[in-house]
Amino acid sequence: MNAENQPPSEPEIPQSSVPSASVSPVSQLKSYHWLWLAIGLVGVAMLSATAGALLAITMASTPLMQRKLTPQEAAVFSKGELSKVNNLQLPDLSRPVNILVLGAKVLSNDVADDSGRVQKLGYHALINSFEGLTDTMLLLRFNPETRKMVILSIPRDTRVEIPGYGIGKINEANANGGPALSAKTVSQLLEGVGIDRYITINVQGVQALVDALGGLTVYVPKDMKYTDESQHLYVNLKAGKQHLNGEQVLQLLRFRHDALGDIGRIQRQQMVFRALSDQALNPATLTRFPQILSVIRSHIDTNLTVEELLALLGFATHIDRSNMQMMIVPGQYGDIATYGTSYWLADSDRIAMMMAQHFNVGTQTATTIVPNQVRVSIQDSTQRSSPQNILQRLQHAGYSNVIVTDPYGEPLTVTRILAQQGDLESAEAVRKVLGFGEVRVEGTGDLNSDVTIQLGQDAVPKQAQTP
Repeated sequence: MNAENQPPSEPEIPQSSVPSASVSPVSQLKSYHWLWLAIGLVGVAMLSATAGALLAITMASTPLMQRKLTPQEAAVFSKGELSKVNNLQLPDLSRPVNILVLGAKVLSNDVADDSGRVQKLGYHALINSFEGLTDTMLLLRFNPETRKMVILSIPRDTRVEIPGYGIGKINEANANGGPALSAKTVSQLLEGVGIDRYITINVQGVQALVDALGGLTVYVPKDMKYTDESQHLYVNLKAGKQHLNGEQVLQLLRFRHDALGDIGRIQRQQMVFRALSDQALNPATLTRFPQILSVIRSHIDTNLTVEELLALLGFATHIDRSNMQMMIVPGQYGDIATYGTSYWLADSDRIAMMMAQHFNVGTQTATTIVPNQVRVSIQDSTQRSSPQNILQRLQHAGYSNVIVTDPYGEPLTVTRILAQQGDLESAEAVRKVLGFGEVRVEGTGDLNSDVTIQLGQDAVPKQAQTP
């Protein structure tokens, strides 16, 4: 399937307004990025063990798998046990686990009903389905040995070879062969990494689950205003920290006027992911559990058992947020004139380093950090710090490849030193030079950097601080 001419995404309408349908083999979707994992999995994962026990009781007889896999497709995923139960306690993870998360969207004009007719609604409406192109692909690693959780975002336009279908965009794999083909394609891209289970979440649940959680407090990085009558899309958000409901969170994620395109949406996804973690830890979330449970049962397809799901939720509940590491498959946009469409060209060398360091795939070799080979970008979030002074300090320490780039929109109290490409050692080395700030593995900085420094109030010179 060619994703080149995908039509714009459409707003949600009630499921009852659209008849049950099957996916057309000629579906072409213009997708947007959703916070699939953050809302569909981790939002629930941050609930307490009491909520987990309630989930086990309520869903014990409810199958989570809504699509059938052939024996060959099922064999793509690991058959090894993921969890164990000790006495009467909730299940625990028994080993590191890799989960592929897929975000699927199907529009009413891309499917036919039982008579073979496509319904004409005057605009493109979303329907409740797990088929079609994937707007989002994430590979999660839950590691009980290191107490870390890694979230790797895979750009939907990544150029890959899809087994049996040739070269295309990675988001076509689900439409061509469901979760099994998606897992094969992702594994092939990422150094042969094993994939234990999959979770597919559809767009219908995004708004509903945010609302079920009571909304989300997030920093909107800039004014966002956009209207598209053909898809009933109305984006109208003001910059600044605010509490958003489900519809507004979708506006934040659907906004298209971004110089970085799909990567910009991934960066907003990671930003919202952090905010969601804070919201889900609120004790008041427990009172909303029935609404959350209803969304899970309607909008998730997975080959996880209830026991395995509870083990994952329990792990995420107790993880230190500093041990949540979020990355983007490294690469760059290809030239449209050369490839005929927009592709994200993955960097195989950087992928190999990332997979060895964070997914235990391949051999992780000891490296000596050479400062003049580390690309460092500086973003000021305060309007009162001195980025040029920081640049000079780094240059004095041997970091010759340093630039000051566009300011970071959200005002920060503590400076963030981001391992943009997952290179934690280089980020730690930069922090040692500065003597302040916190290190994060996160892809929300400058794409062209190895380390991005987002200056906070702790970087403001004393003479510039307000008494």
